[in-house]
Amino acid sequence: MSTDTAREADAVPESAPDGSTVRPLLRTAAATLATFTLGPGAASLPVQHRTVTELWYVLSGAGVLWRRTGGVESTVDLVPDVAAAIPPGTAFQFRCTSASPLRIVATTVPPWPGESEAVPA
Repeated sequence: MSTDTAREADAVPESAPDGSTVRPLLRTAAATLATFTLGPGAASLPVQHRTVTELWYVLSGAGVLWRRTGGVESTVDLVPDVAAAIPPGTAFQFRCTSASPLRIVATTVPPWPGESEAVPA
């Protein structure tokens, strides 16, 4: 993964721990940047991150994000131009409700440490 410039079209798709498709784009000492895609009708696995915060911005498609933190649950509609934060320890799951894939750009702070970061929720 490049440390200064990237094109999504050149990023190698991987399976994220939640089952969505991730394309890692950039990595610095402070953060990572990636895009996530979830196909029509698909739902991610419910997970929570141990140490990182994720900041999401919806590019296209539509869906719903469920979050639970400190016993409080909430949902938010994921549509283009919506941003959402997922702090460490927050259980979350998302699903695509549109006929086209749900596409999200996400920044992870600090940088994504690896698959052991996400644990089942």
